[in-house]
Amino acid sequence: MVPKEDHQYIGIIQLLHHFKWTWIGIFCFDNNNGENFLQKMQPLLSQNGICSAFIVRLPQQLHLERFSDLSQTISITSLNMRNSKANVFLVYGEAWIITRLRFITFVVDPESKESALLRKVWIMTAQIDFVLAGTQIMLDLKIFHGAISFTVHSTAVVGFKEFLQTINPFSGYSDGFRQDFWEQAFDCSFPKAELPDIHSRKCTGEMKLEDLPAPIFEMEMTGQSYSVYNAVYAVAHALQALHILGFNRKKTMMGKKTDLPNLQAWQLHPFLQGISFNNSAGERVFLNEKGEATGGFDITNLITFPNRSFQRVRVGKLDLEAPIGKELFIDEAVIFWNPNFNQVPPLSRCNDPCFPGSWKKRIEGDQFCCYDCVPCPEGKISNQNDMEDCFECPEDHYPNKEKKGCILKLLVFLTFEETLGIGSASAALYFFFLTSWILGTFIKHRDTPIVKANNRSLTYTLLVSLLLCFLSSLLFLSQPGKVTCLLQQSMFGVTFSVAISSVLAKTITVVVAFMATKPGSQMRKWVGKRLAFSIVLSCSIIQVFICIIWLSTSPPFPELDMHSMSQQMVLQCNEGSTFFFYCVLGYMGILAIASFMVAFLARKLPDSFNEAKFINFSMLAFCSVWISFFPAYLSTKGKAMVAVEVFSILASSSALLGCIFLPKCYIIFLRPDLNHRDQLTKRN
Repeated sequence: MVPKEDHQYIGIIQLLHHFKWTWIGIFCFDNNNGENFLQKMQPLLSQNGICSAFIVRLPQQLHLERFSDLSQTISITSLNMRNSKANVFLVYGEAWIITRLRFITFVVDPESKESALLRKVWIMTAQIDFVLAGTQIMLDLKIFHGAISFTVHSTAVVGFKEFLQTINPFSGYSDGFRQDFWEQAFDCSFPKAELPDIHSRKCTGEMKLEDLPAPIFEMEMTGQSYSVYNAVYAVAHALQALHILGFNRKKTMMGKKTDLPNLQAWQLHPFLQGISFNNSAGERVFLNEKGEATGGFDITNLITFPNRSFQRVRVGKLDLEAPIGKELFIDEAVIFWNPNFNQVPPLSRCNDPCFPGSWKKRIEGDQFCCYDCVPCPEGKISNQNDMEDCFECPEDHYPNKEKKGCILKLLVFLTFEETLGIGSASAALYFFFLTSWILGTFIKHRDTPIVKANNRSLTYTLLVSLLLCFLSSLLFLSQPGKVTCLLQQSMFGVTFSVAISSVLAKTITVVVAFMATKPGSQMRKWVGKRLAFSIVLSCSIIQVFICIIWLSTSPPFPELDMHSMSQQMVLQCNEGSTFFFYCVLGYMGILAIASFMVAFLARKLPDSFNEAKFINFSMLAFCSVWISFFPAYLSTKGKAMVAVEVFSILASSSALLGCIFLPKCYIIFLRPDLNHRDQLTKRN
């Protein structure tokens, strides 16, 4: 009628898990039952992350003649009790194990004032449940205050308390047991004819069980009594079933004829297997096909009092029919802990927990419950106690300073509002207006020799393309989107190609014009606007085709760069195809190098035709900027990468503007006397 002992092990493991107790001491008797318990319990503890700080096997008998062995046992046990970090002791044993433990603690500390012994939680198995009532009168159980016990399940039975209120040795049937109990419980005696009159308190009919303190005699049915009560009714139901089947008082069972009055106990077994009924307490009693009870255990909390009495309070239950992992229920609010604890529920572990921001590192040679706390490495966090390892934050988060939480990364991109953006935008607008002013100046002085030299239309084309180059840099300063990402690189590539093609055309025009002046030269037919615009158009159209293929196959798109910056996520334009991006830059480089080489060869031509030396300087500056662009671009991340490209656009464009057009502006405004054809032809 009592659930199998192994079911308690499930409850013990879940109880330890509930309170996060991972470092416990174990006491048991040094006998076969104790060894069987350890063989079953220790693997379960290890599998569930719980370690035993020590295991003490107590002798069943205390032999005073073997004082040295007894002294050693007491010394080892008391040392483990007081010095261990374990604040939870698991006790398994029969009737007298509590007496043994109390005797040892009494020898160590007769007055029970040792605070280390008081700051312990005792977990007791159901075998010890009924023993306490028999020993509490003699022993001070203060050290067991707050103990948690597994007890066989019981509930109030209707009429049982009323029955106890009326029972006494003087009413109805009397037996020796009632008289003996009465004398022990009430400290009285019954008169006996064979013994002389003893001057002591006489047992009377006015003495009632309900007047006894609850720990001496409980008016409620205990778990063991409840099991006996159910067993009686189970047998009664089995007999009734047997009687119904054997209506003629005979029944063939197991090949034999059986008379009901001569029924043997083993013949009831088939009727007890699978029996189910409701008892008078309203609970269902069921025995499975093996004849085993399926009831669970109650979890009780021991409360001790200064008068050496105690009370057991039900604080939970172990329901064996509940889903796996949910068998144990504990109501922490009604548990009375020992007041000597610094905190409740108390801790019981090998070492202090590893708090968030650190992880557990095993200590070589120690049990797995003992470990060192190691701070998380850079870039990782732990947000719970006792984590096995640290982990990385999501891509859009970064670890906080304490490495115990993640902070959302700030979304950033190069904008007009920040200092770098304001500076870049201001420079772009300044050069845009400067170029516009130069264009206006050249239009105003379009009939002067300095403007007409080297193809006036090419000059206008170059200035307009430079205007667009400066404007294209502003696209890099806005929030990246689908449209802006498509326009950024394509507009930059095409406008720069037009500008460099114009420079190349101007340089080639100088060379062709000089060669055409030689007698009998065949180059005269190439002199004119048609050659220049053919060069500009053919060179530019190649870049346009590259951009069209790029945008149609793998166009740039906006993306969030989560990894370049540790605390920021950068909204930027992904080139889509790195190959085409470098094709655009490479093609501009080819045009620039060609312009530089032609300008270098033509730098010493007569001044009347020569713009090549200014173009030579401009292309030298242009190439220097873009050669330094590549390592700078590849070594920067986030907004700085965009800023490098903006700077390269502005620097190279301003180099073309300054080197080619500022000397002409100087002549137009400061040396107008040189802006005549006669003066230009005199220069060598």
